[in-house]
Amino acid sequence: MKASGDEGGAASGRPSGSRSDEEDAVTTISTSVNIGKKPAPVTLSDAATIKVAELIAKEEGAENLALRVAVKPGGCSGYSYEMFFDTEVMSDDVVREFGTVRVVVDAASAELLTGSTLDYSDGLQDTGFHISNPNATRTCGCGSSFS
Repeated sequence: MKASGDEGGAASGRPSGSRSDEEDAVTTISTSVNIGKKPAPVTLSDAATIKVAELIAKEEGAENLALRVAVKPGGCSGYSYEMFFDTEVMSDDVVREFGTVRVVVDAASAELLTGSTLDYSDGLQDTGFHISNPNATRTCGCGSSFS
């Protein structure tokens, strides 16, 4: 605080325009807020997107269908994956689009699926959909359940 009539540092013994260490100290507090969309709990590979779109096109009322991916308690490892076509979307569902395919995941399943990839293969072995889940610490031999 300057005394009345103090123009610089003459009365303080500092040269005019200089500052003390206390005056130079600046505290910056930053908070990061993400207001965008949360990442998709499940990402569809191109092959899975194509296959799901084909399957939806064969269903009656296809324009309203979404692929619901869910995790349910059960299976030989603790949780099992569930996939089916659904027309209802709840307010807390996470909805993402991959091409023409809408994918819906309930909030509880989204936590267990974050970072997962749904793929489809059509070969002599391992034909069908497969979920690669980085959150799974253990999977069973059938590949349908995890913990």
